[in-house]
Amino acid sequence: MEKLKFKTQSDFAVAMNIKQGSLSGILSGKTGEKLSNAIKDKLTLLFNVNQEWLTDGIGEPFLKKGPVVSEAKEGVPYYDVSLADAGAPSLMLMEDEPEYFVNYKPFNDCTAYLPVYGDSMYPKYASGEIIAVKEVTNFDVLQWGEAYVIMGDEKTNCLRSIKLIHQHQDPGKLILRSSNPNFKGDTVITKESISSMYIIKGKITRNLI
Repeated sequence: MEKLKFKTQSDFAVAMNIKQGSLSGILSGKTGEKLSNAIKDKLTLLFNVNQEWLTDGIGEPFLKKGPVVSEAKEGVPYYDVSLADAGAPSLMLMEDEPEYFVNYKPFNDCTAYLPVYGDSMYPKYASGEIIAVKEVTNFDVLQWGEAYVIMGDEKTNCLRSIKLIHQHQDPGKLILRSSNPNFKGDTVITKESISSMYIIKGKITRNLI
């Protein structure tokens, strides 16, 4: 807070879009609140904080280069939505209001940034990481074995998930598979049940820069 010149916890909490009580708990260490990977990534995205310095005191406090984040509509929008839970049928990614925009050249052709929740795609994508996704509209031209964000309709129980896509013997269906071997079993859905689909182009981790 001192290095970023925030005078109050309230101002700092507003800037990070978290509850002041959560921030107070983290700073005091008395309520069991922990500095989660999601908050660490937020500090990196918003303020270029060096996470190695933050957790281990290694290196400089701030990264010399990295994603430029602002509320202005420059770059790719970041949506703080969980794909671990099924959403309402009408909930489409682009209908949500983004928290901010990330201007980062390697992923500026993407549709959105999303946080990863859950462990079904570990170690390929770990909880707390942020993925860059690009919308695909032709479900007949897919990259087999690659990871996609899939949002389905009511027939899929409003599925919202990150999964590896594999070819099904029926051209009208897709096989969804986790990369974590502890999550066994495939899910098969029809292409017509997909509301929207996004290929994962990359991710932002604490060691990105």
